Amino acid sequence: MVDLVTEDDIERARKDPGFRQELLAKNLEQLLAALNLMRRNNGDRDPANAKQIREGVDLAVQLAGRLQKGPNVA
Repeated sequence: MVDLVTEDDIERARKDPGFRQELLAKNLEQLLAALNLMRRNNGDRDPANAKQIREGVDLAVQLAGRLQKGPNVA
């Protein structure tokens, strides 16, 4: 199940670096789970799905980079 990020979550993440890290980590986990599910369902054989998987991987790399920089990075 995917929990959507609310406007309140975004506002809190702007003010609370620890919460921002938690939010990024949670969303990275959800993204990786969705990508893995797509891949398992042979999504990488369909060119449109393969493109979505590549875009998702790019986003996952960006999220992981932000997580590695620490809680004081927006």
